[in-house]
Parts: sequence; structure tokens; C-alpha cells
Amino acid sequence: MKKRYLKIATCVVAISILMVPVYLVAQEKINLNTATLDELTKLKRVGPTYAQRIIDYRDQYGPFEKIEDLMKVKGIGPKTFNANKDIITVE
Repeated sequence: MKKRYLKIATCVVAISILMVPVYLVAQEKINLNTATLDELTKLKRVGPTYAQRIIDYRDQYGPFEKIEDLMKVKGIGPKTFNANKDIITVE
């Protein structure tokens, strides 16, 4: 009986390890300088209103130079930035 549980546990661990690279590849970064309104709304704590503010900001001031510039957009502060810093880019 113990061998059966050990085999099941080994399979679960192996599957978990194999799925990590798939998850990392699947999570594509959102480029603040090229993202559409729909893409920007995929960010955490960003709805259509804030997504439009991001687009308006880049239209008015030009491309974001660094991801931290996102906090220059009205209504987007450290909480929203920190929730998204790993999934945004400006490249």
C-alpha cells in the first residue's frame, strides 16, 4: 500500500515540475507601449477606465521609458504597479 502512495506522490510531483515551464512560457508580458485597451484590462486592478488612461498618457507624453512610469498615470499607484510589475514591459 505504501508503494502505491509513493508512486502517486512521485507522479504528482513530476507533473507539477513539468508544468512550471509551461506556465512561465504561457504568461506573456504586456507591453505598455503597444498594448490595446483589451490587453491592458488583463492587468490586475486595471479596468477599462484605467486602461484608457494608460493609452491617453502614452499618446500625450510618448512611450513609457521604464515600467515604473506606469505610476505617472492618474489613479495608478504603487499597489497597482506592484501587482503587475512582473507581467509588464516597455520593450
